[in-house]
Amino acid sequence: MANTEVVKTNGGRRILGKGRKLIEGREKVTGLARYSGDVVLPGMLHLRPVLSTEAHARIISVDTEDAAAVPGVVAVLTAEDLPSRDRIITSRNSSVLAKERVLFVGQPVVVVVGETEAAAQDGADRVQIEYEPLPAVVGLEEAISDDSPVVWPEGLPDDEADLASLHAEVDTSGEEVERKISNVHDENRYERGDIEQGFHEADLVVEHTYRVPMVHQGYIEPHAAAAEPAGEGVTVYTSTQGQFQVRNEVARLLGLSRSKVRVVPMTVGGGFGAKYGILDPLVAAVALTLGRPVRLTLSRSEDFLTTTPGPATVIHLKTGVKGDGTLTALEARVLLDNGAFAFGIGGILSLLLGGYYNFPHMRIDTLEVITNKHQAGAYRAPGAPQASFAIESNMDEMARKLGFDPFEFRLKNAVATGDLMPNNKPWADLGLKACLERLRGHPAWSNGTCGENEGIGLAVGGWPGGYGPAAAVCRVDGDGTVRIHVGSVDISGVHSSLVLIAAEILGMDPEDVEVVQGDSTSGLHSPPSGGSAVTYSLSGAVSKAAEEVKKRLLELAADHLEARLEDLELADGQVQVKGVPSSAVGVKNLAAIAESKAGGPGPIIGGGSAAPEDNAPAFVAHLVKVRVDPDTGTVTPLRYVAVQDVGFALNPTMIEGQIHGGVVQGLGWGLHEAVRHDSSGQLISGSFLEYVLPKAGAVPPIETALVENPSQNGPFGTRGVGEPPVTAVAAAVANAVLDATGKRMFELPITPENLWKALSS
Repeated sequence: MANTEVVKTNGGRRILGKGRKLIEGREKVTGLARYSGDVVLPGMLHLRPVLSTEAHARIISVDTEDAAAVPGVVAVLTAEDLPSRDRIITSRNSSVLAKERVLFVGQPVVVVVGETEAAAQDGADRVQIEYEPLPAVVGLEEAISDDSPVVWPEGLPDDEADLASLHAEVDTSGEEVERKISNVHDENRYERGDIEQGFHEADLVVEHTYRVPMVHQGYIEPHAAAAEPAGEGVTVYTSTQGQFQVRNEVARLLGLSRSKVRVVPMTVGGGFGAKYGILDPLVAAVALTLGRPVRLTLSRSEDFLTTTPGPATVIHLKTGVKGDGTLTALEARVLLDNGAFAFGIGGILSLLLGGYYNFPHMRIDTLEVITNKHQAGAYRAPGAPQASFAIESNMDEMARKLGFDPFEFRLKNAVATGDLMPNNKPWADLGLKACLERLRGHPAWSNGTCGENEGIGLAVGGWPGGYGPAAAVCRVDGDGTVRIHVGSVDISGVHSSLVLIAAEILGMDPEDVEVVQGDSTSGLHSPPSGGSAVTYSLSGAVSKAAEEVKKRLLELAADHLEARLEDLELADGQVQVKGVPSSAVGVKNLAAIAESKAGGPGPIIGGGSAAPEDNAPAFVAHLVKVRVDPDTGTVTPLRYVAVQDVGFALNPTMIEGQIHGGVVQGLGWGLHEAVRHDSSGQLISGSFLEYVLPKAGAVPPIETALVENPSQNGPFGTRGVGEPPVTAVAAAVANAVLDATGKRMFELPITPENLWKALSS
């Protein structure tokens, strides 16, 4: 299936940098892993939501009498019955149950509670809601027209929570444009130089409009959560990427102190940016209202209706270039469909759209738009696939029209460390050019040949990187097991790499190291698992904790062996005097001594915390070969090569898996996936029958090459690796289709129907 190339300077490391298996792999493949839908609590009730059937309407009445009479139904609850009743609805998370009006098809209005799930569903089917339809704003470009109805005529209420900021730590502030109340809830401009002068200097100007639909994250596990009363508070069991964020939001919405909310993160069956607490406030509110444990698991159609897909995007892009290949100007207008509530990823998208290449003159206007659809949210590298599709299409066209080699054209203009982003702040250390150079020398390009109706496309992508303060504790138990205590949620094999860090520092076998994931009460603070932030943020804390334990082990051994500290070495699970193997004492023995010796140092434990000062951008360069059937418009990927700057590959096996997953998801963006609504706002792609994901048989061989360009701030030189693999895929596919057919596609996904129409025109 794949071949991975990594050129390493391992620095004498024994464990780090060598591939290791997923530590929780066995329990997942054997079915022992516990997900939120597996939670069963004594006396637990079941919830079924009643979702709005209208895109925009006033709630006239709710008749619950027939529902309450269903055998097994315990309660039928509306917004006024819950402790969140007085909270202003400003986001999907705060939209516990609708009040007064509904803003999108799929907004929860009523929740029915039953002794069984079947009873709750029977009750939900009998709830009668009378609506007064209001004008619905559905289309993105329709929403910004002067005669469009305004979704929030008095202005969008402020929200205390900013989930968009969880995904990338980079200054995305631009010059804010003031405007009257409309469906544009935020407008920013990124500008430098003289845009008119830039286009005047250009010998070639390329101008196109690119469209990308809403895209669902496609996780296999639907949203699910359970909750039970706990004294004066509540405990929530949930599939989440950020337990502390869920705790904070549940506490805010229910009027509780954070100490009264305990969030227990369960195994996550896929998140990709979507699982930050959509159901948790509702299940917690019902549990507190009834004083009993409850659980809610969405059906697949409900999940499509009421969760947060990536936003639909329209990018009008104009770029200029001189005849010698020097870029002169970039002008863009970006529209983002955020659905019924604000989300705000336009800043990240704009920084990437204008941040891959050096444009001396630039103007980017981003408009965040409100419509009567479910709120948009993060999907793996939010904004990056859309940005790459647009800029890489324009770059490809400029190179072709000027007769430049596509690699040389990109290398000439690619950003390097210190070059300016659209916010006019410098890029931190990055390896975009190194990725391009590695891909240029790959046989898929240097020896690549294409048959009839075949083409090769390339594209770059990037991610600014997320980060945040984190803490960890390391302890050695009397049986010799090393345990790392963290508060991070593992959704992608991160903990499998943390094990290797501790094993490397302590000279242990990784099999003797475990990670203990605490809940929001017992776990140590960590950033959420999104934005490629966790490994970058947490590695330093784990490293410091392990170093502290190493120091204590050596001190204890020095006393036990009556040797000088500097004469000792720690390796293979034991401490010995250097060059004297017969003096060795095992870590297990030292831990036992520490736990039993009166007047001794006490149990061996060490803590560590870290707070990176800056992000570590990660870039990729991708190449894909495709074949196009001219009679049907079907695009078949034949070969894929993904080059990525990973800083330092702590665990190449896990990174390879991340890249494979990102490439497959990117193929979905490029060829298959779209969340579609009709003109009235009704969802018409509400299952995996209508919403098409890439099938295994359609995925080509994926080759990976890891560039190790150490970051300046990341422990061991690491960079985040989860977001970048998806960023360039759709753009590379579009460029390959052009190479095979001569037709530039300006809209994703490139479906057989749309491509056939283009080929027939």
